[in-house]
Amino acid sequence: MALKHYNPTSPARRGLILVDRAGLHKGAPVKALTEGKRKTGGRNNKGHVTSRGIGGGHKQRYRLIDFKRCLWDVEGTVERIEYDPNRTAFIALVNYGADEAGKERLAYIIAPQRLAVGDKVIAGKKTDVKPGNAMELGQMPVGTICHNVEMKPGKGGQLARSAGTYVQIVGRDKGMVMIRLNSGEQRY
Repeated sequence: MALKHYNPTSPARRGLILVDRAGLHKGAPVKALTEGKRKTGGRNNKGHVTSRGIGGGHKQRYRLIDFKRCLWDVEGTVERIEYDPNRTAFIALVNYGADEAGKERLAYIIAPQRLAVGDKVIAGKKTDVKPGNAMELGQMPVGTICHNVEMKPGKGGQLARSAGTYVQIVGRDKGMVMIRLNSGEQRY
């Protein structure tokens, strides 16, 4: 993920740094992995504005992200990196090949930094520590930096899902894994 720095041609331009989206997929998302998204405009069931400043904007479709990564020991290939209007992080379309019926298995995952098109990713009990791979926290070496961390096994990732966020494994105690969050808080 590259950053674009702008020359200070005006006071507003000074210090402007944007994310470069040149390498992202230009087309539409996979239709089977999206669903409609309803906007409220900040209004409740009676039509009264209860949250100010909400409204307008472009129509969005929600991308169904695989936060659980429960397809274990199946290697997938990153087909493309896409923009997601619902989150700050980019998402990656992963192709896990054909299933028994001959239908392609596709899924969106949160794209970590340094994940490129054509990379192989795998989710398993114990795998290589590299961007895109998923494994149990208890199997990761101490000091590993990871993202999309589950609070309870099988619930799906809830911690460190935003762009640029991560947690670091700092130790093990009482059969639990200690992680340090971006805020500096440590939790089991």
